[in-house]
Amino acid sequence: MRLNTCAILIALIAPFAVSIAAAKETKTATPAYITAAMNDAARKDDAANDERRKASAVLVFAQVKPGEKVLELVPGSGYWTRLFSAIVGPKGRVYTVWPKEMEKYAAKSLANWETLVKAAPYTNVSLLQQPAASLSAPEPVDLVFTSQNYHDYHDKFMGPADLGAFGKQVLAVLKPGGVFVVIDHAARAGSGIEDAETLHRIDPEVVKKEMTAAGFVFDGSSDVLHNAADPLTAKVFDASIRGQTDQFMYRFRKPAK
Repeated sequence: MRLNTCAILIALIAPFAVSIAAAKETKTATPAYITAAMNDAARKDDAANDERRKASAVLVFAQVKPGEKVLELVPGSGYWTRLFSAIVGPKGRVYTVWPKEMEKYAAKSLANWETLVKAAPYTNVSLLQQPAASLSAPEPVDLVFTSQNYHDYHDKFMGPADLGAFGKQVLAVLKPGGVFVVIDHAARAGSGIEDAETLHRIDPEVVKKEMTAAGFVFDGSSDVLHNAADPLTAKVFDASIRGQTDQFMYRFRKPAK
C-alpha cells in the first residue's frame, strides 16, 4: 500500500515539477534577437563589458522586442542604446534623452552622441534635449529605461526634479501596458535619498514608493546585478567598488487601462 501511495504521489507531482522547470527555463531563456544584437559587429568594443553588466539578463528583464519604441534616459556612453538600436531594428525607434541640466557635466559624451545618431547603423536613434522637469517623447513608447541615473533626478543640479511629476511624465509617454525599467546603485536600507548627491546611490524603496505613487504597478525585480560584498558606504566612483557596486533593477508597468 505504501509503495502504491508513493507511486500515486510521484505521478501527481511529476507534471508540476516539469511545468515549474519549463517555466524557469522559459523565464531565463534569451531570445534570438537579443543574442543577435549582442553579437552585432558594430558594438564589438562594448562586448568586453557584457558579462559585468549582465547585458543579456537585463535585456530579457526589460522585455524589449523588435519593432518597439524605446525611450532611454541619460544614455551616457551609449552602451545600452547600441543594444536597443540593434534589437528594435529599422521598424523600431530609440529616443535618447539628455536633460539640459547635465550638459555642462557631459559635454564630451553629448558631442560624441550628436555624431553617433547621424551615422549608420544608428539611424533609428534620436537625440532629445529637454529640461529634466519636462520629459516628453514624439510618440508613445513601449519601454522607458534608465541605468544608474535615477538618483540624479534628486540632485540639486537637476532642480532637483519633482519626482512625483516626473513619474507621471514617464507614465504619460508609455503605451498602456508599457514598462519603466530602473537600474541604480543601491544605498543603505532606510537611507532614503541622503546618499544620492554624495555617494550617487539611492535606497531602492524610495524608487518603488515614488513610481507606484505616480500610478505605476510594481511589476518585478531582479538581483542579477546584486553584489553582497558592496558595503554601500563608498562613492560609486571609488576605486574600491567602481564597476562592482550593488545595483537593483526594478520594472514598473503602466496599467493597461
